[in-house]
Amino acid sequence: MGDEIEATVIKMDDGEGNIELSKKEANDVLAWDKLQAMLDEETIVKVRIKESVKGGVVAFLEGMRAFIPASQLSTDYVEDLDVWVGKELEVKVITVDQEKKKVVLSGKAVAREKEAEERRHRISMMAPGTVLEGVVESLMPYGAFVNLGNGISGLVHISQISQKRIKKPSEVLKEGQKVKVKILNTNDNKVSLSMKALEEVMEEAKEDREPQEYTSGESVSTSLGDLLSKLKL
Repeated sequence: MGDEIEATVIKMDDGEGNIELSKKEANDVLAWDKLQAMLDEETIVKVRIKESVKGGVVAFLEGMRAFIPASQLSTDYVEDLDVWVGKELEVKVITVDQEKKKVVLSGKAVAREKEAEERRHRISMMAPGTVLEGVVESLMPYGAFVNLGNGISGLVHISQISQKRIKKPSEVLKEGQKVKVKILNTNDNKVSLSMKALEEVMEEAKEDREPQEYTSGESVSTSLGDLLSKLKL
């Protein structure tokens, strides 16, 4: 007694002045409002998977039955749905249809966001000037993409592949080839690389190692006349 509740009017009796209320319907209305807000705000919530069904699994959110398609469970391919039953999963609401009583959730959307954030962090830790080893994963007309590991790839623009002028990357590179590259910058969360910069460093180092020719400033001659002219009798 004395507790406040929210309820929906489902019947009014003008003759007696009584009003029939439904707390369940009121809760349903509030639940749909909350689900719509979660969709609009892209809220991340945690749910527990109750059962597997054809094409996906079922969880409950705000008291409503919600469907998670197999393709939305993870970024990886899901073959066995039963192993997901009982697990907790972070999800986003991707569909709310009150008329059809339909709620669809996605764990993949959350997983992708986390992967993207981790990638941004790894790239932010990469210092320009660092030399790394990678593998050429694809060749494009404008350059080559090099896999640096940990899910990060960088672009070696065609102008940064070689000191020699080339018309296309395939002239000097092939897919699967191991290469050493230098990080130029990580602007806009993209990694720009250079192979030419390493060639230039190697050229400079080679020049430093080459022996320098010594000159005394005097001409050297072995003619008999020159030798005699320097003798003092």
